[in-house]
Amino acid sequence: MKEQKEFKPYIPADRVAPEFTVTAVILGVILAVVFGAANAYLGLRVGMTVSASIPAAVISMGVIRIILKKKSILENNMVQTIGSAGESLAAGAVFTLPALFMWAAEGKTEAPSFVMITVIAICGGVLGVLFMIPLRTALIVEEHGVLPFPEGQACSEVLLAGEEGGDKSKLVFSGLGISAVYKFIADGLCLFPSEVDWSIKAYPGSGIGADVLPSLVGVGYICGARVSSYLLSGALLGWFVIMPMLVLVGGDAVMYPATEAFNQLSTWDLWDNFIRYIGAGAVAAGGVISLIKSLPLIVKTFSKAIKGFGHTSGQVTRTERSISFPVAIGGALVVALLLWIMPNTPIGLLAALIVIVFGFFFATVSSRMVGLVGSSNNPVSGMAIATLLLATVILKATGSVGITGMTTAICIGTIICIVASMAGDTSQDLKTGYIVGATPIYQQYGELIGTVAAGLAIAGVLYLLNAAWSYGSTQLPAPQATLMKMVVEGVMGGNLPWGLVFTGVFIAVAVEILGIPVLPFAIGLYLPIHLSVPIMAGGLIRLWIEKRKFKTEERRQEVINDGILYSSGMIAGEGIIGILLAVFAVAGIDIGLDGVLGNWGGLAFFAVLIAVMILFIFGGKKRRNGE
Repeated sequence: MKEQKEFKPYIPADRVAPEFTVTAVILGVILAVVFGAANAYLGLRVGMTVSASIPAAVISMGVIRIILKKKSILENNMVQTIGSAGESLAAGAVFTLPALFMWAAEGKTEAPSFVMITVIAICGGVLGVLFMIPLRTALIVEEHGVLPFPEGQACSEVLLAGEEGGDKSKLVFSGLGISAVYKFIADGLCLFPSEVDWSIKAYPGSGIGADVLPSLVGVGYICGARVSSYLLSGALLGWFVIMPMLVLVGGDAVMYPATEAFNQLSTWDLWDNFIRYIGAGAVAAGGVISLIKSLPLIVKTFSKAIKGFGHTSGQVTRTERSISFPVAIGGALVVALLLWIMPNTPIGLLAALIVIVFGFFFATVSSRMVGLVGSSNNPVSGMAIATLLLATVILKATGSVGITGMTTAICIGTIICIVASMAGDTSQDLKTGYIVGATPIYQQYGELIGTVAAGLAIAGVLYLLNAAWSYGSTQLPAPQATLMKMVVEGVMGGNLPWGLVFTGVFIAVAVEILGIPVLPFAIGLYLPIHLSVPIMAGGLIRLWIEKRKFKTEERRQEVINDGILYSSGMIAGEGIIGILLAVFAVAGIDIGLDGVLGNWGGLAFFAVLIAVMILFIFGGKKRRNGE
């Protein structure tokens, strides 16, 4: 703990700088709405969203430093704090709410009202922020240096690079520029597929591939080889053990939720129909185990918060000021009460209680999870699945059945999904603020402002996209929401594959008994192997650098830090182009070449990307040392 206590932020606690300004709030709100809309489209199109913290920070630096000629790292940090809230809220909403539109299209119910979507979105976002507040000291301060918070750390490096300039700034923006060009070639021009994929015919049911994208390599480098290896281990279990075993044992049998025989299913069909349920069970069990192990730390955190209640503000430094524990918990109870009494939401007293219990649980798990593997790999949909499973069982047991019970379950799942997403985003932003020396209470206000702005916009976006293409169509498949719909219908109809879910639960228990960190392993099992492979590549690059011989330990650390800077730039570059391409897609602009270079072309470009990354990491060191 000695190293943690001696940590000094970039802006000291006794220094006051422009932070919670009108400029930062206005720019942050604009970015929250824009990023929220763009990520809503991406989530409905491909089932994934991009983190907006770093792109928001880069855009903020461009506007505030270059256009407005101001120099304020805390102001830039406030913009990214508010702006990133839109992306997080959108991710939670689009993974669940489209199920209600699909039921309406089937004639089972009416489409959700504008007011209903807005209330659910804003209440979920506010709960996510409030539930994270009591955990700040435990996760952000006391575990500084233990939990990496890759995107929070990357965002702080981007902000510091922009503030300090020089070679550090050049290294970040070199990574940003190269990543942006690469992303545009891959997913804009579509010269090669950004996801390469092979099935192994000699080993039926198995497959290998990678999302050959710079952000994943950057996340892997920042997380390191150990965490990356846990992710890959879970993926290997799914894609090289469970899936081939299903084909070998299942043969020409058909098992729900699949509609074809095991030996007729592709690797993606096997993953989609079976591994995702197993992974959801593992993530749920991992969350329970993580919560149990974290209870002493949580109790200690709450105890400190309660003891601190009533102290004068003069006894707390600027960098320790935070919304108090009683206000946070009291606010959460008020939000739950509003959900219960609002006539436009199908949330009764039982559902409100479920929201409070599950919300706090998954906010805790999510906040810790993003500290391990980053927001981009935070499986909020897995948490939503776990919530839907239990919530639907409870509702069915208490007599709330049929479309009424299913609608309530989806609304509960939506709120929890947004809570988990917002709690993870808040923890990453608070980590960034902790490093640069921001005022926590201002950041928390910023998160709440971004939540309200994005919540007011998300209903319009959902209605617009549904009117344009309709959810479940080829143009807008809404894969996550389709899965949520199937889970709820499965529980209500009594045909959910509980065997698969409990398989995941006991895999997680076995992994915990072996002493392997269960959450990253479970995340690797739940996510496609195509994400774990490039993350592992980034982890191996860092491991190789750490094992190399250097003249001094200081030079070794300098090279490692250069890699973090460059990786931060790669994450930023891909995020910015991802947003731009989403705008192109909504505008109907298509400049793609249909992946003419194929899988091997994608792999070749990925190898070049890694080689360039290594050259820049070592090149940056040589430039500063005059070598």
